Amino acid sequence: MDLNELLKKWRRDFHQYPETGFLEMRTASIVAFELSEMGFNLKVGKEVMDETKMMGKPSLSSIEEHIKWAQKNGAKHKFLDYFKEGYTGVVATLDTKRKGPTIAFRFDMDALPILESDDESHFPAKSGFRSVVSGAMHACGHDSHTAIGLGLAKLLKENEEKLNGSIKIIFQPAEEGTRGAKSMQQAGVVDDVDYFIASHIGVGVPHQHFVAANNGFMATTKMDITFKGNSSHAGSEPEEGKNALLAAASAVLNAHAIPRHSSGYSRVNIGEVHAGSGRNIVPDKATLKAETRGETIEINQYMKEKLMKIIEGSALMQEAEFNLEVVGEAVNITCSRHLASTIAKVAENHSFMKNVSLESNQSAGSEDATYFVNAVQNNGGQATYCVFGTDLAAGHHNERFDINENTMLPAVEILYSTALELSHTNS
Repeated sequence: MDLNELLKKWRRDFHQYPETGFLEMRTASIVAFELSEMGFNLKVGKEVMDETKMMGKPSLSSIEEHIKWAQKNGAKHKFLDYFKEGYTGVVATLDTKRKGPTIAFRFDMDALPILESDDESHFPAKSGFRSVVSGAMHACGHDSHTAIGLGLAKLLKENEEKLNGSIKIIFQPAEEGTRGAKSMQQAGVVDDVDYFIASHIGVGVPHQHFVAANNGFMATTKMDITFKGNSSHAGSEPEEGKNALLAAASAVLNAHAIPRHSSGYSRVNIGEVHAGSGRNIVPDKATLKAETRGETIEINQYMKEKLMKIIEGSALMQEAEFNLEVVGEAVNITCSRHLASTIAKVAENHSFMKNVSLESNQSAGSEDATYFVNAVQNNGGQATYCVFGTDLAAGHHNERFDINENTMLPAVEILYSTALELSHTNS
């Protein structure tokens, strides 16, 4: 099977069996198996993840249930035990034993909690690889990212004699919700890296276009908030109640009234509210899912602190207690221009690309690969985040999301050629 067909095979398999953050047990076991068969040195699970920096990890019962699902649905049992506690990171290293820089590439693996379209015009449904998991799908392209990472590994191993230094391929869990990268970064997986490249497919960049440095990611904090009050009969003893729902409602309204920051983009959103058990019961519990964002770490911190004060005040008004848990975070970045220039030149020489941009500074949501970028730069290395444009059937995080699979092979080839170029430079 040629590489283009192999990429499609991998991508469609991962698409059909999506796994959300820290539950990528089937995916990670297959990735580890393929890499071991290629001859890479592997570190997996707790070897590459700091347990103390895990954010938004699923419940133990969810993890145990998912292990059983993975066992029944094609997980590679040789590696499954390494991931059974939810530590689903994989790092493959190719050491050429020749002097040269250490280069790292990051690929994310997780899916989203979205019910995939079963419309007959939806290509995965029509072609037989629609998600078999009700309520989960690859709606952001991470299935293709994982396939591209494996394809890159294959090319690198097959051409090992042309390379110098060491090359790491990082397969990261839980990018959605910005949860997985910090744990891997804190575990030291990029401490020795001279050049770091993260990549994404799509994100509004047209087909056959390439952006070498995406600087538009905002710093962000994701929070789960619980208000705990006291229930009572709403008709006979309303004064005995401490209304958690009203505390939550006050927090929602006032959160969206936080003054925006004059120094750059700032965002706040309450995406979920859950409260109450009956019309005649004063609600004793309410939960919120919230996020703040800022163009810089400082702006995001401003938004975060304002929101925390609002939550505290809202609880106080209702004499309720509250608990706030940070379940995801990311920082902003400025990509290394010299590294971006190198990868841009490589992309310009690839026949697939019709347009190559050195950088984009447009607002692009948030990404936790930014922890890797900043860590490498702080250690004196260079890092960038690039985007391979593609045709999209629908926007990211949409039930009809799909990519043009012909984008994957050029992505592999450009990343491989970049590794080849960098491996012959002095770090």
